[in-house]
Amino acid sequence: MSTLITDLSLILICAAVMTLLFKWLKQPVVLGYIVAGFIAGPHLALTPSVVDTESVETWAEIGVIFLLFALGLEFSFKKLFRVGSSAVITALTIIFGMIITGVGVGAAFGWGRMDCLFLGGMVAMSSTTIIFKAFGDLGLRQKQFAQLVLSVLILEDILAIVLMVILSTLAATGNFQGGELIWGITKMVFFLVIWIVTGIFLIPTLLRRTRRLMSDETQLVSALGLCFAMVLLASKVGFSPAFGAFIMGSILAETVEAERIEHLVAPVKDLFGAIFFVSVGMMVDPQMIATYWLPITAITLTVILGQSFFGTVGVLLAGRPLKTAVQSGLSLTQIGEFAFIIASLGVSLKVTGDFLYPVVVAVSVITTFLTPFMMRAADPVYAFLERTLPRRTLEFLNHSAGARTMNEEDRWHSILSSIVKVVIIHLVVCIAILLVCHSYLEPLVLRLLPGRWGTILAAAVTMLCLSPFLRSIIVARTGSEEFMSLWNESRTHCAKLVATIVLRVMLVVLFVMYALSLTFTLSVGMLAGIAALVVIVLIYSKRIRRQSNIIERSFMRNLTSRERAAEMRGERKPDYEGRLLSHDLHLVDYTLPPLSRWAGRTLMELGFGKKIGVHVVSILRGDMRHNIPGGDMRLYPNDRLQVIGTDEQMARFDEALNGSLMPQGEAHDPTTLRCLKVGRATPLFGKTVINCRSREDYRCLIVGVEREGEELHAPAPNEVFGEGDVLWLVGEPRDVYKLVKGS
Repeated sequence: MSTLITDLSLILICAAVMTLLFKWLKQPVVLGYIVAGFIAGPHLALTPSVVDTESVETWAEIGVIFLLFALGLEFSFKKLFRVGSSAVITALTIIFGMIITGVGVGAAFGWGRMDCLFLGGMVAMSSTTIIFKAFGDLGLRQKQFAQLVLSVLILEDILAIVLMVILSTLAATGNFQGGELIWGITKMVFFLVIWIVTGIFLIPTLLRRTRRLMSDETQLVSALGLCFAMVLLASKVGFSPAFGAFIMGSILAETVEAERIEHLVAPVKDLFGAIFFVSVGMMVDPQMIATYWLPITAITLTVILGQSFFGTVGVLLAGRPLKTAVQSGLSLTQIGEFAFIIASLGVSLKVTGDFLYPVVVAVSVITTFLTPFMMRAADPVYAFLERTLPRRTLEFLNHSAGARTMNEEDRWHSILSSIVKVVIIHLVVCIAILLVCHSYLEPLVLRLLPGRWGTILAAAVTMLCLSPFLRSIIVARTGSEEFMSLWNESRTHCAKLVATIVLRVMLVVLFVMYALSLTFTLSVGMLAGIAALVVIVLIYSKRIRRQSNIIERSFMRNLTSRERAAEMRGERKPDYEGRLLSHDLHLVDYTLPPLSRWAGRTLMELGFGKKIGVHVVSILRGDMRHNIPGGDMRLYPNDRLQVIGTDEQMARFDEALNGSLMPQGEAHDPTTLRCLKVGRATPLFGKTVINCRSREDYRCLIVGVEREGEELHAPAPNEVFGEGDVLWLVGEPRDVYKLVKGS
């Protein structure tokens, strides 16, 4: 038997035993994998050890790819625009604060520059998996601060990917020059925009047209093929494989097939993810942990105190009340899977010391174990601060939080931000098209048609490819509601709007001049004249306008396909959900249990608004969505209610919902079938189905009659039951027994 199979058997057996044990102990499974790795690793002499560690490391790298691919499938770049300003401010405060603190702690112990930087990145990222599980175990997922924390984690996930790219760039260049760092970030943004725009334009269309051919097997193989294609592409341009896997997962997350792909990939991700976390445990050296006990203690305190402090400060800076800030800050006091991934990146790049990996693993185990206790400590800590802080300070903090109102979004901010987004995206696409045409198309055309005419043809084809996107830069948002309302409001607004169009025209003119200068040697005046002529053609050409509209509609259809499918199924929450996170209200889904006494009653009868203060904004029933339901809307079992309210109101609603459940004794038993032989003393003797009142008095149903010499048959409504007839009764056991006993 090969060494790899033996090692894999040992790893999976240890992982299976440890996961069962940690499930029984109600601890995160990730910790079980780490313990399994320690048992199967080379540092524990009492148990068999893995022999071929290099092969295990290769499998672990594949595990990182699958973990990031699965994370991308759960992520959507559109979520970044819905999380609200509170989550953005909080996440940035935590990440910058913790990176600086982590670098300072590493420097205090005399570690190298790269060790300090990687340590800062590791301690800056809280664990989404551990926090989500802890919220579920403690019953906190419906709390308002929990929704804010989960939004912060969404941002931390994407910023962790960015941080990995930056750290990879610094490790590759070996220096900390600002120019190199800016170039690395610019390169990342460029390829990120190109990959996402191209992927969303092509991949959903491809999956939609091949849907009939996609069985589970072909869907899985196709998804993994796309994943590893992007991994290869990312590696070719100098990024980590994990970055490419995350990007492809994010692209597929915008497709209708995202849930299916996520379901199919889950077993593969779980298998290779387990191998990755086991490989993490294999690097835990007890002797090294004993040697570095002081840094482990210091880093653990840094994570707990630093995340608590910066998380609380970030939420306060976002204008939230002190209680929400304390609850959020104390929920983020751990490091998890991204710390391991960043640590493995440092090991693979050979820029961090051997001691850093086991140190971070030890810190992660300790902080993960303490997470539920930190969450439970939030209320006592807030009560202590409320008693200790001066009254004016408390009033200032809570007043600044409560002073925010749901003002109408500033129209100028909305239209300018959307114009900037459109211009940046289309400009990046134009740069990519220009690079491809200049590097590949022009040499090909000149080989086929040398001379001036070949040059003119190459330039014309390049302009033709660029024209839909250049036109979109000029006319972006000019037909939107915000643009038209501002245009019709005053002449001042008209002048400002015209200025935005003129600036975009100038940008397109400069871009066209630069594109032409790569092919022709002309004077600036000649280039400007040709560029102005091109802009006029872009604006007035019906063909270019039609092509531009087709491209934009196709892109938006693919981008919103998953959301439109969710709307059809009644699963998508309103767009304003993210904005509620910046205010005291939040939106929560509740499913009406089958045994709830609310079933069958109308909203007017239940009076949630008057009694509790919450409002039901939508009722999801099967594939139907009932928005803003009226008071006469009746509730049915398994209805999904979307409810808006504050934390206190949600707590009262949750209590009322639980109180509406019928006790187990009130639930009806399964029905049974019994036979009753009619005698003269039987209550049903001489009666018919209509007047025997078996339903009303005994809650039983007569489903058959058997007479001597006749076959079993269903009773007619006016059929008289005589002596010797055998009646077949259906009902609950106690009701049937009551009728039979009474006879």
